[in-house]
Amino acid sequence: MRIAAWLVLALSPCLLFAQRKPFDADALMKIQRLGDPQLSPDGKTVAFSVSTPDVANNKKISSVWTVPVDGGTPKKLAEAADRPRWSPDGKLIYYTSTKSGTPQIWTMDPDGSSPKQITKLVSGASGHLVAPNGKFLIFTSDVYPDCGADDACNAKHEAEESSSKVKARVYTTLLYRHWTAWQGKTRSHLLSMNLEDGKVVDLSPTTITWDHDVPPFSLGGPDDYAISPDSNEVCFTLNPDEVQATSTNSDLYVVPLAGGTPQKVTSNPGADSSPQYSPDGRYLSYRSQQKPGYESDRWRIMVLERATGKLSSPTDAIDRSINSFVWTPDSKRLFFTAVDRGRQAIQFIPFTGGGARVAVTGSNMVDDMQFSADGKTLVFTRQSGSSPVEICKANSAGGAAIPLTKLNDELLSQYKLTPLEEIWTKGAEEAQIQSFIVKPLDFDATKQYPVLLLIHGGPQGEWGESWTYRWNAQVFAAAGYVVVMPNPRGSIGYGQRFTDEIALDWGGKAYEDIMAVTDAVAKLPYVDRARMAAAGGSYGGYMINWILGHTDRFRCLISHAGVYDLRSEAEATEELWFPIQEFGGMPWKTPEVYQKWSPSLFANEFKTPTLVIHGELDFRIPYSQGLQLFTALKLQKVPAELLIYPDEGHWVLKPQNSLLWYKTFLEWVNRWTK
Repeated sequence: MRIAAWLVLALSPCLLFAQRKPFDADALMKIQRLGDPQLSPDGKTVAFSVSTPDVANNKKISSVWTVPVDGGTPKKLAEAADRPRWSPDGKLIYYTSTKSGTPQIWTMDPDGSSPKQITKLVSGASGHLVAPNGKFLIFTSDVYPDCGADDACNAKHEAEESSSKVKARVYTTLLYRHWTAWQGKTRSHLLSMNLEDGKVVDLSPTTITWDHDVPPFSLGGPDDYAISPDSNEVCFTLNPDEVQATSTNSDLYVVPLAGGTPQKVTSNPGADSSPQYSPDGRYLSYRSQQKPGYESDRWRIMVLERATGKLSSPTDAIDRSINSFVWTPDSKRLFFTAVDRGRQAIQFIPFTGGGARVAVTGSNMVDDMQFSADGKTLVFTRQSGSSPVEICKANSAGGAAIPLTKLNDELLSQYKLTPLEEIWTKGAEEAQIQSFIVKPLDFDATKQYPVLLLIHGGPQGEWGESWTYRWNAQVFAAAGYVVVMPNPRGSIGYGQRFTDEIALDWGGKAYEDIMAVTDAVAKLPYVDRARMAAAGGSYGGYMINWILGHTDRFRCLISHAGVYDLRSEAEATEELWFPIQEFGGMPWKTPEVYQKWSPSLFANEFKTPTLVIHGELDFRIPYSQGLQLFTALKLQKVPAELLIYPDEGHWVLKPQNSLLWYKTFLEWVNRWTK
């Protein structure tokens, strides 16, 4: 009996592992999504945001938490809250909340007690920063340009607009709609509030911002404004060009924190953004792109000496785009992140230039760095293709990452997750093409499995060691597929030339790269080459549409928000700098390029069963592209299915919509490959 009991105990970890469930879309909806870590002034506590899907109500619930830096149990402080920011003395946490109905700035004590609403603007308030002297708050607000910070004026305009029975829109400029929204009468402005008397002033330049947002629209990344260490001024980003739809030319401006006339401090024709002051106030650093109209040009760090105007680029020799960066407390070094071959480490470099060194690395992606006041401790987020974001710390001089949060460990212990592997393949012109592979649940090397090839968007994007809630490879692998994620021409993390080579060549070398990967994967002993499927979104959807007209080797295809007809897409999309850059001009300028690479011109070759997915609110790639593709497939009697979301844009974001997406996706692939 003792021997039997010992065997049970010894085998229990194996039995527990065997009982773990396949990771599916339902499990994905239970993940707590962490981000935005903020270290307290005394270096003892990290505040952070958590977003959790509420499937029943088809929305996400955000909250603010804290965790001790020395280790301990994370604590939830506030619901319907995000973006925690500490007061300089550490006695308050400022955060954004929708508790009052609109986004407003609130404060609470570090233990979550004594919540207090700070702003009560009809135009709302978000994106706040607290001045180092604790006397001012800056934030963004959607105001009527002729009102600015005048709340009564904004309230009057809003009441008049909402009461009008006429909802028609009249436009005289381009970029009249963007991503998922039509341009309204309000604009984002940067406002400043005096916390002593409550006075609010508009920091945005009134001579420029009538039809301009401050800061410009962004899909994420570092803040596009910052407060100087002496609390005297604010630096912000603004695109001053008249035609916003064709320009990526953002510049930096500085303005007194209490209000005044902004002064322009950069003149680069490309994008200048993400300003940060050095802690000693002597320097202003920012990210910069040299090429105008090219949103995927290499991002460099620039350092501007305020007293002399001397400009330098310490990362100019690094052939990777800088994603985020932070100064060390002594103002001597810059820590930064950059994607390299599907991974992202934290590196550092003297602000005067020199060789970069790695501070935190691993087979993962790390980001969102925060320093303790003494510069010895670094707090950051970490994720991989098999683990969602959690918050960690490390010695800034280098060393192992120590997890501070494990909010998803208990949930994930119930499921099997597969680490990413990588292969390298010779693509077009002998270029080395990296791909990541996720093997099926309970993988058996003696068996053969169907393949699901995923093609990323961008096209200047990448697959890598990052967790995703859209196109989650773990869900597909758990459904029984060898998931293959290639990084063909146009991908980032392999040098700027590799990224640039997609321009004017959308169906060329990138297609050859993808097919070379397909050939290599088909030769793997555990792959059934007769059961291969491919799917992609955005540019990945374009490539699926291109594949439709150029090969029939896949059993089925899925095109999500894919470009089908290049000419009509270019004339209906909103960010016009994109087709101008990618195809050398608009269709009437370079018709031969559009003619050469448009999938619609090869519709007579379509044979492969295809699922078409699109959102009606997708203004980036209007959903008529999906309708045209579906029409071409059905008229030629190619098996096809259309999934249209009236309440989604380029991405499917609502929880119930996401569950339907995964269900429809897998049912389609299963139908043709199993």
